[in-house]
Amino acid sequence: MPTSARGSSLIRQTHAGRAAPHGAAAHGFTMIEVMVVVAIVAIAMGVVSLALRDPALSRLERDATRLATLLEMARAEARAAGLPVVWAPSADSRGDAPQFLFVGLPKGSSLPTRWLDAQVQATVLTGTSLRLGPEAILPPQRVSLGLQGQRVEVASDGLNSFAVVETAATP
Repeated sequence: MPTSARGSSLIRQTHAGRAAPHGAAAHGFTMIEVMVVVAIVAIAMGVVSLALRDPALSRLERDATRLATLLEMARAEARAAGLPVVWAPSADSRGDAPQFLFVGLPKGSSLPTRWLDAQVQATVLTGTSLRLGPEAILPPQRVSLGLQGQRVEVASDGLNSFAVVETAATP
């Protein structure tokens, strides 16, 4: 219904009885649009929750990577100095006592003897200790690290470097 007010030719009536500028779309969202957005957000949250890592496994993998590096450092030092060196988890890890030991390294070497996470438990799967040198070729060796039901192994086939190998979680 036209009026004599200025600009009235640009105003039209919508089906709800409100005035909207001529050619402008209705404001708001349809129910389908809202449902599509909610579905997309739900799918995104599901993907994100699956992508989150177990914090215990992350800490365990960090300690395992560090152990593999320390074993390789001790192995290189044993070969360079011609010394028999072994690595063994400590039976007594209370307080400030070492949690693992490098036996046979020269007095000047100062490799760490504690885990980054104090709750990590280590078990040598191929005996009671790992032999690191001075031989260039060693027997295959494995050590299993555990933390809160998670298990990771650090292993070497004797020729290659020590590396982290993931294993299945224990119940």
